Amino acid sequence: MSSVTLSNDSAVTPWTRIAGAVRSEVALARLAIGVVALHVVDDNFLQPNPGTSPADHLVSGLIPLAALVAAGAFYASLRAGARATIALLAGFFGVLAGTEAIHYAMDGGLSGDDYTGLLSIMAGLALIGLGAATLWKSRRRDDGLWWRYGRRLLLTAGVLFAAVAVLIPVAVSYAVTHAARGHVPAADLGAAYEEVEFRTSDGLLLKGWYIRSRNGAAVISFPGRAASQKRAKLLARHGYGVLLFDRRGEGESEGDPNLFGWQGERDIHAAVAFLQGRADVDPERIGGIGLSVGGEMMIEAAAESTALKAIVSEGGSGRSVRDELANPGGAWQQLVGNGVATAATALFTNNLPPADLQSLVPKISGAVFFVYGERGQPMEKPVNDAFYAAARGEKEVWEVPGSGHMGGTEAQPLEYERRVVGFYDRVLLGERAG
Repeated sequence: MSSVTLSNDSAVTPWTRIAGAVRSEVALARLAIGVVALHVVDDNFLQPNPGTSPADHLVSGLIPLAALVAAGAFYASLRAGARATIALLAGFFGVLAGTEAIHYAMDGGLSGDDYTGLLSIMAGLALIGLGAATLWKSRRRDDGLWWRYGRRLLLTAGVLFAAVAVLIPVAVSYAVTHAARGHVPAADLGAAYEEVEFRTSDGLLLKGWYIRSRNGAAVISFPGRAASQKRAKLLARHGYGVLLFDRRGEGESEGDPNLFGWQGERDIHAAVAFLQGRADVDPERIGGIGLSVGGEMMIEAAAESTALKAIVSEGGSGRSVRDELANPGGAWQQLVGNGVATAATALFTNNLPPADLQSLVPKISGAVFFVYGERGQPMEKPVNDAFYAAARGEKEVWEVPGSGHMGGTEAQPLEYERRVVGFYDRVLLGERAG
């Protein structure tokens, strides 16, 4: 009597093979790294921000993609400690790359590459867990007790230093170059306004509001349509035309965001050109007021063009490590962090950092008013005093008593109005005031 032996191979389906493969460390790491790489491709090349193209993201897309591909390719041949390090770093980047999806989910809803961003977060968390598990399983237990825990203490200290000196600045740079206000705030301008739009020299469409001028002069209130509304409302009460708009990559405006303000002077130049074409505005009576990074962009725009006759820079100090090197009173701790942040920002934006503000201030041909808070950021006082000393044209400086960063209108509302409006009246309306 013959017997038939049934093979168990028939019970093995493609799904069980996949499940078995995923249970292996190498396969799981490669799968998760691939998901993070998918989001990099989606973010930079498949669904770039409106007004941009894949060609605008070659550096920010190809360099991280090449690093991820290399990590996946060589992962299996590395020792446990190196594998764990790669998994942890790739996991950190995967979570970081997906944070913009969380931001926009809370500010208007998911769209575009946000969906692969959520997948990137999940893959990043899986890689972090995998890296931690690999470290735990591969830890040495055959050496002396004191050396074992001493070595682990040193490794922990090194990880903490790397986190503070490298990973945190990288995370900040990624956040400010990928996430910005995604909605248009409610208008509280105290005056009638119209919806306007105009294009930058690099082809981006910017949208905003314009309050018509009643005295022939107009001021750009910058950046954005949120915090700048208080200054716009103040100026409109005195008859000035005021232009507020979403900077690139923010609200309804096209482009990639960069809250450090790199390339933002192009937005201001476009705004000036818009005002020069208005029938209610004398092209020789255009000014600007900028808060924090907005003030820094005003300085650069005024240094590059004579069209801005009077600018107010409130709370500006610097945008990159170049400013840290040029500004008085810099510390080496800040230099390290700013150096990493500058390099990361250059990578994520495909742009080199702008010139330091100390070198730009002497190039301003119009009048400039530097404002900073008594209780503002630590660098505000020495930096703005240095700006004032370096300015060559008509200039003023004011330390606002009791004010925090950008807090002049709250700390000293009447004096702020008197000084700022008086500055514009004197410079922009001086000839008419006689």
